[in-house]
Amino acid sequence: MLYSIEAGGKRLRPILMMASAESFGGNYQSVLPIAIALEMVHTYSLIHDDLPAMDDDNYRRGKPTNHRKFDEATAILAGDGLLTYSFELIMRQPNITDEQKVYIVKQLANASGPKGMVAGQILDMQAEKKNIELQALEKIHTLKTGQLIKFAIVSGAYIANASKEQMEALDTFSYYIGLIFQVQDDILDVTGDPTILGKPVGSDEENFKSTYPKLLGLEGAIEIKDYYVKKAKEALQTAGVTQTILEQLTDYLSDRKY
Repeated sequence: MLYSIEAGGKRLRPILMMASAESFGGNYQSVLPIAIALEMVHTYSLIHDDLPAMDDDNYRRGKPTNHRKFDEATAILAGDGLLTYSFELIMRQPNITDEQKVYIVKQLANASGPKGMVAGQILDMQAEKKNIELQALEKIHTLKTGQLIKFAIVSGAYIANASKEQMEALDTFSYYIGLIFQVQDDILDVTGDPTILGKPVGSDEENFKSTYPKLLGLEGAIEIKDYYVKKAKEALQTAGVTQTILEQLTDYLSDRKY
């Protein structure tokens, strides 16, 4: 469990959660335990994604994947351990109320389970070796990647006591942030530097994955990413939190190199 947690990575989801809390006047420390739990769920998903039965990857975050470092059984159990321990971590935190704990656990379970990330993973596998339309591709990534990102942003604002109207605007913002992240991921799998990415490029094509560049071409993928950025920033305006770190993170996600 520690091997994969300590391997590094962008820590994007925890950062988004803390940035969201601060954007609405909260303290990032108030959501830090929840952010750690979220990173544990994300890391569990990566361990299982890398398994031979899924993507069969040899490297993650510049290091051998968990099943290559140890073995498949250990990797499966490490992922299971991270997933279940994340909920325990949330429930034992003394600095949030019982009502907040119930809300957070329910939202995290929904985001990571069969109506969220797991559903997206199934759809992603079913789309392999097929030609799908843009709407279907967006649905895959809204579930597989976007739901945990949405949880990060909305939960951070919730703990900071954002209004109902602001939370609704953040739903829209989160939707586009998830798509921005994924389309840039797809672009980097074509154009990225493996020494910076910490993993080989071209794996999507090798695994017959449905991607934005495959569907729209590289230039088309860049164009739709710019559209997503525009819509995300419009949602931030509606929420009343422009010129915050959330806006800076939107630009970072669009331009990132790893």
